[in-house]
Amino acid sequence: MAFEQHGAVEPRVPLAQARVLVAGLGVTGRAVAGALPGHVASVVTTAPSGPGGGEPDVPLPADDAGRAALLADVDVLVTSPGFKPSDPLLVAAGAAGVPVWSEVELAWRLRVDRADGRGPAPWLAVTGTNGKTTTVEMLAAILDAAGLSTRAVGNVGTPLVEAALDPTLDVLAVELSSFQLHFAHTMAVEAGAILNLADDHLDWHGTMAAYGADKGRIFERATVACVYNAADAATEHEVREADVADGTRAVGFSLGAPAPGQLGVVEDVLVDRAFHAPADAVDRLTYAAELGTFADLEHLAPGGALPPHVVANALAAAALARAHGVPAAAVRDGLRAFRPGGHRIQQVGAIDGVTYVDDSKATNAHSAAASLAGFPAGSVVWVAGGLAKGSRFDELVASRADRLRAAVVIGVDPEPFTDALGRHAPEIPVVVVDPGETDSVMRRAVEAARSLAQPGDTVLLAPAGASQDQFRSYAQRGDAFAAAVEAMR
Repeated sequence: MAFEQHGAVEPRVPLAQARVLVAGLGVTGRAVAGALPGHVASVVTTAPSGPGGGEPDVPLPADDAGRAALLADVDVLVTSPGFKPSDPLLVAAGAAGVPVWSEVELAWRLRVDRADGRGPAPWLAVTGTNGKTTTVEMLAAILDAAGLSTRAVGNVGTPLVEAALDPTLDVLAVELSSFQLHFAHTMAVEAGAILNLADDHLDWHGTMAAYGADKGRIFERATVACVYNAADAATEHEVREADVADGTRAVGFSLGAPAPGQLGVVEDVLVDRAFHAPADAVDRLTYAAELGTFADLEHLAPGGALPPHVVANALAAAALARAHGVPAAAVRDGLRAFRPGGHRIQQVGAIDGVTYVDDSKATNAHSAAASLAGFPAGSVVWVAGGLAKGSRFDELVASRADRLRAAVVIGVDPEPFTDALGRHAPEIPVVVVDPGETDSVMRRAVEAARSLAQPGDTVLLAPAGASQDQFRSYAQRGDAFAAAVEAMR
């Protein structure tokens, strides 16, 4: 299918002569504004007034005339994820023929050659509804184990536009959100992966189809491999829709035995049947390469059982690394060395035989379901709640009710969570924490969870909702959980 562009893509003048407007002054906007001087003719910033808006050169116009005046002298608009495609400024830019780029597009255009003169560092990129950060950090650990100079960048850690200007990096491990991909037009990754697709951010994209299509932009013009989840037909659909370079391969990953051309699991062994032999090897279908075992991931199993999504993330990271030519031994060594960032299935304490696990990063139903799946039946006191973003949680509770001993619900609006629990787990004790005293909400939640837990259980913070109703971020929410656990010792 032909790739649909979002209006004009190329500026009217070469980029070095372009006048660039940067919309937004959060992390992305500040990184873009800092990287552009010396690469373009001029840079102007605009952002909403008030907290979080920074100090723009020009306040964000509130009317059509103001937007037209601001755009009159602009050749390219680089937008931050906080601006939806329907934002009046972006709509006005499209109508005026001004290309709208994300940081991803800008970074791709500004790439510098590697220090040894081999050309720009290739990108190995990851997107999906859940698991992006873990997978890209696993990928970086594998690349590092292979002796490559790399960094996890993009929607995690270092801004992509900064990494693209670093000649010391051999290869980039790139996390991309659907927001970033929406206005990425010419990027051509060496290999890209979509981990999974589930309802999320529909307030930004409008429909699930539009959300999936933006995720699918990661595959456009890929040069070596498009990696998809063999258990998620929607991810394979995006591969089929992509317009890729000649010779690019579709490579699935599976939690079962892999078909030819896939990575998967045989008993407790991670195996590669895609990159294990040259394409023209006559015996390539008769064997596979061993990449590692579950024992290499056991440090990522806080409940004692290795969560399936951790294995899936490891396989996706391995597929991307193997597409770059990394040897099997480096995959094993990288997975052994990998340690996840904070607030991702992180054990924060053990008291009276009860383990306390922080997975505050589980901000939607899909990620909370994956988190709960890693624990034995009837062993979890689930701390849930937060901004539902219009979602309902019936499917989540129905599919994971067997894991629950009890639930503690936080958040300003607990109804979407208590309703699902009442429908699909009526026998489960549920405590609703009064949201009135926000400063003490997590302490009260942890105390309630402790009263419900039994020795051998896990108190799991996997909220399934966003944090901003009571916390600044999922990180602050997780920190509050850890502090409340520590205070009980």
